[in-house]
Amino acid sequence: MLSNHLQNGMETAKLMWSRLPNSENGEVDELGRLNKGDGSSVESLDYEVIENYAYREEQAQRGKLYVGYYVGVKWFFALLVGIGTGLAAVFINLSVENFAGWKFSLTFYIIQRSYIAGFLVYVLINLALVFSSAYIVTQFAPAAAGSGIPEIKGYLNGVDIHGILLFRTLIGKIFGSIGSVGGGLALGKEGPLVHTGACIASLLGQGGSTKYHLSSRWLQVFKTDRDRRDLVTCGCAAGVAAAFRAPVGGVLFALEEVTSWWRSQLMWRVFFTSAIVAVVVRTAMGWCKSGNCGHFGSGGFIIWDVSDGQEDYSFEELLPMAFIGIIGGLLGALFNQLTLYITHWRRTHLHKKGNQVKVIEVCLLSVITSVISFGLPLFKKCSPCPEPDPNSGIECPRPPGMYGNYVNFYCGKDKEYNDLATIFFNTQDDAIRNLFSAKTMHEYSAQSLLTFLVMFYTLAVVTFGTAVPAGQFVPGIMIGSTYGRLVGMFVVSFYKKLNIEEGTYALLGAASFLGGSMRMTVSLCVIMVEITNNLKLLPLIMLVLLISKAVGDAFNEGLYEEQARLRGIPLLESRPKYQMRNMTAKEACGNQKVVFLPRIVNVADLVSILRSNSHNGFPVIDHTRSGETLVIGLAIRSHLLVLLQSKVDFQHSPLPCDLQGGSLPVRHNFGEFVKPASSKGLSIDDIHVSPDDVEMYIDLAPFVNQSPYIVPEDMSLTKVYNLFRQLGLRHIFVVPRASRVIGMLTRKDLLIEETEDSTAVELQSTSSSTT
Repeated sequence: MLSNHLQNGMETAKLMWSRLPNSENGEVDELGRLNKGDGSSVESLDYEVIENYAYREEQAQRGKLYVGYYVGVKWFFALLVGIGTGLAAVFINLSVENFAGWKFSLTFYIIQRSYIAGFLVYVLINLALVFSSAYIVTQFAPAAAGSGIPEIKGYLNGVDIHGILLFRTLIGKIFGSIGSVGGGLALGKEGPLVHTGACIASLLGQGGSTKYHLSSRWLQVFKTDRDRRDLVTCGCAAGVAAAFRAPVGGVLFALEEVTSWWRSQLMWRVFFTSAIVAVVVRTAMGWCKSGNCGHFGSGGFIIWDVSDGQEDYSFEELLPMAFIGIIGGLLGALFNQLTLYITHWRRTHLHKKGNQVKVIEVCLLSVITSVISFGLPLFKKCSPCPEPDPNSGIECPRPPGMYGNYVNFYCGKDKEYNDLATIFFNTQDDAIRNLFSAKTMHEYSAQSLLTFLVMFYTLAVVTFGTAVPAGQFVPGIMIGSTYGRLVGMFVVSFYKKLNIEEGTYALLGAASFLGGSMRMTVSLCVIMVEITNNLKLLPLIMLVLLISKAVGDAFNEGLYEEQARLRGIPLLESRPKYQMRNMTAKEACGNQKVVFLPRIVNVADLVSILRSNSHNGFPVIDHTRSGETLVIGLAIRSHLLVLLQSKVDFQHSPLPCDLQGGSLPVRHNFGEFVKPASSKGLSIDDIHVSPDDVEMYIDLAPFVNQSPYIVPEDMSLTKVYNLFRQLGLRHIFVVPRASRVIGMLTRKDLLIEETEDSTAVELQSTSSSTT
């Protein structure tokens, strides 16, 4: 019977392996998109409101009741995003904790009889979990690889990357994270949770997934990229709030790290979403405390309570704490540079060989990680347990299969523990909890901490960038808390003070490494305070964060910025480059040839223009009676494709329609022009045009954006950059300097007051002369 099961398992594994292609069509990276390196594989999003005839007609038919309904739907969707992200986080954490709990319980049970058998079981369980994660990513959801934060940051910066917000990416992110984190790799699930929240928000914003028949027209309310952007921002904050149980930190993370545009109304909705996540997570944890969730009740969500740790600090301790900040900046910058080099080499050489190589790489790393985490503690001599302290609540050694300090691993006596196994042979959450723990003075030796630091740092660098969902928050905390605790040991021995806790320095080390690598300050500070439940350490966390960020900035950029550049994501940073001050808008245009469209365009000519170039915006021109050329607006490529596909606007006559007389029938709903999020949408190759159609004409006037943004040709590129980024534009017209001025607007002209007896508005305008 056992041999039959084994044979069936081998045949299943061979079948799954054969489905993995040896090579891919084109040079496709782990995100499932063409790796051109110049940003040409991505497109911009239309965050600007396209004020065409269809949009204005739709707006004119809406009243106050619809506006109230629209606002209410936004809040309802924020509620759904919070609930969905919270449930996804609970499911991921519950699965990871149970897989890890079963793995360690079984391993501890077997090593009571044979360490070799326990080692083999430990390696095989990790290998199976990691293989499942790599298989899901490579075969089902390529965009689920990595943390996803650089891609989401690019999306919220106005860059549309195909595949990052699809339903299959969400599924791959959830189950891939369970396999990779449960399999013991040197990575975390917190970064992928941010991507998970963004996917949930995007799917809700577009009404579900039509490909998998999980859509509802009742949810298809948001018809602009701007509204979806706000919802994805809520999803990012919800992901951080769920990952760390830090709702305020989630809001600040969205504000500081991922979003490029922020409004006070959005702040309220993001805060509301994070609060809902906190309620969902707390409810789930309360239900699991009764023992309904297996091993989940032992580890639970991340929160390392150090409220019973060091009560106060002295002035003499500021110098070693500043030193921790310097170490964090140096190691964080080195981590960014090493991961950049290794990821670039992996993408250009290793991953080009196909999906099987990606799976082999991850499985090999899994075996190496398992051998190191199980094998190194075998060479460490055990230490005798300290005198029991009834006030600490810490047992030495801890019971087999349970979480906590003082692991009895390969020790000759019962009252001994292996300090290296306490960190290595544990889940990352439990290992951090042990490193942060108070009242465990001299639990670790300097040799063990240095050994773990070198090995785990190396594993984190090599594992980052593989074809599995991978976050860097928890590995960064692991690395930082290790050297922080090491510094704390020297401070305790040097100052000879009883009120100094090594766990406090471990916490500061964790904050310093994250600050030196990710370069976050305010949001990271609040997250660290929330997950440690100790407000007294706030000034110290601020100190090490400021120092580590300053040191890291002297060498390179943050982790997410470096990875975004490596992936070819054209991020617009908050500040323009210095050399832009000496450039004008005309110089930035270079020698490019603008492709114009006439107002009345022949269908054959339009198809030819769309096939011959990849532009996404076309200026539309018309001629006045005097023969003067007039730019009447901007036509978007996706809108033109909708017109060609529907064919309802084709006309035999090359004469314009009358927009002023109101005789133009409304044939299109504004929602028809909406492109699905993170999707390619319509292509010119999808359009079939018959021989009779090519003789027809289209009047583009009702469908162009009649009020595009325009800058004079001699405007400095710095001002153009600020205008482009702050307004979230996709196109901007560069025109010759205007010949005359018809008026001037001031702040007072933009103040609108409602009259008491009607809904009409009155402009408080200033007098301006026409020149």
